[in-house]
Amino acid sequence: MNILVLEDDIALSDIIAEYLRDNRFVVDIAYDGEEALSQAYECSYDLYVLDVNVPAIKGFDLLKMLRDKGDTTPAIFITSLNDIEDVSEGFKSGADDYLKKPFELAELLLRIKNIQKRSFAQQRSSVIKIDKNIIFNIDTELLIVDGQSIALPPKELKALKYFLQHINTTVSFDDLYRIMWNYDENASAESLRAHMKNLRKYFAPNTIQNLRGEGYRFIIKADN
Repeated sequence: MNILVLEDDIALSDIIAEYLRDNRFVVDIAYDGEEALSQAYECSYDLYVLDVNVPAIKGFDLLKMLRDKGDTTPAIFITSLNDIEDVSEGFKSGADDYLKKPFELAELLLRIKNIQKRSFAQQRSSVIKIDKNIIFNIDTELLIVDGQSIALPPKELKALKYFLQHINTTVSFDDLYRIMWNYDENASAESLRAHMKNLRKYFAPNTIQNLRGEGYRFIIKADN
């Protein structure tokens, strides 16, 4: 899951980012609303975690701008504002959740995971059917092929989960680098190809399509 955190308190933003990265999320940080808006336009995110009182563009206004542009990415507001009118304004601007400061990092993680479960192609169960004999269990993070449970290596698991959040959609090489590798790791095209080759062996031919110069596309047929 690729998360953009907007928080102008540098110490707090670093704490949040480090905690989420330790829990296997990919995290970008913005320190003001204009920077966050630019990053949201340039990159594909699965979740926004937005402080409200930040420089340039306030969190509420930022999310309204994104929603007006058709951006439906889930968003959680984190703020010291606790008036009911502020909470109401947050939800009216398009927020999915609202967390008051100070908060426990574990509570933020629980709320993120709750949103993460809902984001898997609007699945109502804990499994995603990929093919007639292949499913992915969201809760256990196991790929099940012909009844056999497979625990994928971490980077290939991150790629598969991201593909399943963007079914039949082109996922750019840059997005995969950001999703699969931690910020302190070195990614390469050769390594990405190797991971895609390993992942492909579990699926039917052409399930994972390489679009030259663009990225990859994970195809699930409607009649599988």
